[in-house]
Amino acid sequence: MNFRRRQTDDEPEINLIPLIDVLLVILIFLAATTSFSRYNQLKVALPEAQADTADTDTLNIAISQEGLYALNGQLLTDTSSQQIALALQAASKSQKTDILVINADAQATHEAVVRVMEGARLAGISRVNFATLSPQ
Repeated sequence: MNFRRRQTDDEPEINLIPLIDVLLVILIFLAATTSFSRYNQLKVALPEAQADTADTDTLNIAISQEGLYALNGQLLTDTSSQQIALALQAASKSQKTDILVINADAQATHEAVVRVMEGARLAGISRVNFATLSPQ
């Protein structure tokens, strides 16, 4: 048995090219799977609407923050879709118009606006507009 150590003349070398290739693949994988969108910093610029001159032949319904409805200045006591539809039918026959303008408060619930839209559909009013503020 030969227990003598061999002496090597070569120093061990580290080949860096496979190491760089593996690191680039890992970097590409991390870049492809990372989500760069930040939902908590989402900035939305809302459009502004230019209001036309108001027609006098329209039905105007106002919705308050508390959920109260007023059709052409008259307070509606029953706020179901069917009762709103009956009031809209009566008002459209007397004014001979089929245009409804909804003046909803900014703090009014979505349900209150949808209830008026459902009432307009039941009353046969096909043209529904929303009142907006003109840009300053």
